Amino acid sequence: MPSLVTLLLYILAGGALGSLMLLTGIPAGPLLGAILGAGLLSVSGQIDVASWPLGTKTVLGIGIGTVIGTGINRETLGELQLLWKPALIITFTLLIAGVLVGILVSKFLGVDKIVALLGAAPGGTIGMSLVGAEFGVGAAVAALHAVRLITVLFLIPAIVNFLAPSTDINITK
Repeated sequence: MPSLVTLLLYILAGGALGSLMLLTGIPAGPLLGAILGAGLLSVSGQIDVASWPLGTKTVLGIGIGTVIGTGINRETLGELQLLWKPALIITFTLLIAGVLVGILVSKFLGVDKIVALLGAAPGGTIGMSLVGAEFGVGAAVAALHAVRLITVLFLIPAIVNFLAPSTDINITK
């Protein structure tokens, strides 16, 4: 099957399930749906593995970074004046935990050390997958982060609602 048709089928699968997930009210549902839609199509073996044109992932990474960057404004910087200490504690705790988990997974489960370290690193699926691609292990890192991301997107909203029921906001509506 021509690669352009293959890419279109992946885009349609991700777009369709991502659009359906809008109806669930799950935080980041469209992202989760797109990952599941494209992933399920890929796992089905019905079509070839997607081969994206050179530079596509970089362009998408820049686009996603730009979307995130536009969310940073004066209000965000004002909040950061109050939150910089927790931000540092959270960041370094997650980095240390990620390194320790990566080393343990590599040692006790026999996973390649680079895959384990990048797979356990706190970061987004795209970012860590791009770093993994630089080391030649992008697909394995993406798989680990996809599992993490899907699990977190399903569980954290329920945990937040359970641990913080006094808020007026129910994020799983």
